[in-house]
Amino acid sequence: MQQRLTTKTTQFKQDFKIEGNIVGKGHSPYIIAELSGNHGGSLDHALKLIDVAARTGVSALKIQTYKPDTITLNHNGPEFVVKEKLWQGRTLYDLYEEAHTPWEWHAALFKQAKINNITLFSSPFDNTAVDLLEDLNCPAYKIASFELTDIGLIKYAASTKKPIIMSTGMATFDEIQEAVAAAADAGGTELVVLHCISGYPTPIADCNLTTLTDLQRKLGVPVGLSDHSLDDTAAIAATALGACVIEKHFKLKGDDSSVDSAFSLDEEQFSRLVTRVKDTHASLGEVNYRLTDSEQDNAPFRRSLYVAKAIKRGEIFTAEHVRSVRPGKGLHPRHLNEVIGQVAAQDVEFGTPLAWEHVVQ
Repeated sequence: MQQRLTTKTTQFKQDFKIEGNIVGKGHSPYIIAELSGNHGGSLDHALKLIDVAARTGVSALKIQTYKPDTITLNHNGPEFVVKEKLWQGRTLYDLYEEAHTPWEWHAALFKQAKINNITLFSSPFDNTAVDLLEDLNCPAYKIASFELTDIGLIKYAASTKKPIIMSTGMATFDEIQEAVAAAADAGGTELVVLHCISGYPTPIADCNLTTLTDLQRKLGVPVGLSDHSLDDTAAIAATALGACVIEKHFKLKGDDSSVDSAFSLDEEQFSRLVTRVKDTHASLGEVNYRLTDSEQDNAPFRRSLYVAKAIKRGEIFTAEHVRSVRPGKGLHPRHLNEVIGQVAAQDVEFGTPLAWEHVVQ
């Protein structure tokens, strides 16, 4: 597997475009607002989510494309029931019935995104979902963490030659390698792998963000973060570590009841995340040892050698006569020991920036 993967991943691009926005290593993060099941079963609510999310400055919005029958079975056996935390006691079928985005809404949602001049794409959960999304000219596909082991789905989505973004929650590294290789086998050339912890919500101590740099090193593809923590701390830190994609769940302000609201950000919170992520990336800049524009005015106030006590021609410079002080119009401080003990070539007044012409050579 390792040899096969190393050969195949050379075909993946380090950056590419999704509807005009550049995604990839070194670029400002592509920020995705995940709408998921926060529409609450209402098309009007879903359309409003798009309108409001588009105002936050995100790069794209994402929905999920499945039906309860394409993701699970209508069965109440123990293995089909969530046993703890956020969705405790609910059957998978019941949960996905509430959370799914009806297929008959999709055309309206894509149209609403175009009205707002923002990219909308989706997570397909089976091949029929990919077919529907292809009919709607979906510009990219997201493979959810729980589907990372569905090699057939990955190959089918990658065969469209659209960009693929895949989350790694719960996956072993071998499983991640297999998923990446599957995308390569199907002819995919545009891929981002998102580090993800599938905890809802994710405690900040579980984020393990240094995994990002390890994924980048081992896979050689652009990496990012699918974040389920409760604020923007992890997103900011991931950006500093090189994440080129940030995905976070979005909800309307005051929504505390929709299926994913507990780990989603509202408009104000998401707008703040967008600003902080972009500022964090901007702060990284490049390796630079030159004066920046903002330093130019202060450069003259660095230290240099000044005459701290008036001296007559022929006198010997001592530590009383010369000091390293601000501003920076005199000799460089490195020359202090060279000057001490030398003879003054002329009278020099207190407060004069020292120059070699003041010293007998």
